[in-house]
Amino acid sequence: MTRELPTPSSPLRIGTRGSPLALAQAYETRRRLGKAFDLPEDAFEVVVIKTTGDKILDRPLKEIGGKGLFTREIEDDMLSGKIDIAVHSMKDMPVEQPEGLLLETYLPREDVRDAFVSPHVAGLSELKEGDTVGTSSLRRRAQLLNRRPDLKVVEFRGNVQTRLRKLEDGVARCTFLAMAGLNRLGMAEVASSAISEDDMLPAVAQGAIGIERRADDMRAAWMLEAIHDQDTGHRLACERAYLAALDGSCETPIAGLASLSGGEIHLKAEILRPDGSEAISDAETAPLEDAARMGHELGEKLKSQAPADFFDWRTA
Repeated sequence: MTRELPTPSSPLRIGTRGSPLALAQAYETRRRLGKAFDLPEDAFEVVVIKTTGDKILDRPLKEIGGKGLFTREIEDDMLSGKIDIAVHSMKDMPVEQPEGLLLETYLPREDVRDAFVSPHVAGLSELKEGDTVGTSSLRRRAQLLNRRPDLKVVEFRGNVQTRLRKLEDGVARCTFLAMAGLNRLGMAEVASSAISEDDMLPAVAQGAIGIERRADDMRAAWMLEAIHDQDTGHRLACERAYLAALDGSCETPIAGLASLSGGEIHLKAEILRPDGSEAISDAETAPLEDAARMGHELGEKLKSQAPADFFDWRTA
């Protein structure tokens, strides 16, 4: 194994999307690696890569292909050697990696909750019948309509700053963002309120940053091991096994959240029809070492409880 550290003349290249949030996550990864190995900032090069999901902003994600929209170009550049590692929002990641790539390093997880954002009202309970809500998330749309079918939901894509401008322009009365993203941007005050997990179960892996590498890059493996958070790893192993059992992605109405307590892992899970007309939920607890197995089994259990036509959205 080569343990030659990066230098300013031969930096470790960190691939990322170019949004302010994606850059903040890449800089956090750079900071942690620099601290772990006592390296200067210029021993790393942050490489911005534009993905399909970033290029097409005028259509819903489900219309342009739900899986890999924010990762494909980045992973292609890593496989070709243009970058060494890639930093991702884990809720955007498909459950299967391309051959030759590994995703096994996670930073400590941030606040998992959804943020309610509105210049007009403080929370969901204050919305009136017929109010317009903006979101690009099928999960949030389905959960909202399940609880408040009287509301109107419109497509609302773009980075945090773009969505805030749309609110100011009156496109919608409110929207949802991830508390984790707002915290990482130093913009927590943007949230009118944080929504309880009991009221809106978050997306699988929400609030987690993952770092991907080439399978044969032993230097990257050694360096990333130093910043990996084991608790987040256990939680995501459970959640992503659950997601895989449902053949889901970031663009399907699936929610799930794992938590740790006293050597055990607990998983809350929910699947919904896209129009919110039906939701199925369940929960399980298992020993920590059985995290992935339990996640898979709970996914299979929810599938068995669902009507035959419940998963039509997977091929729609």
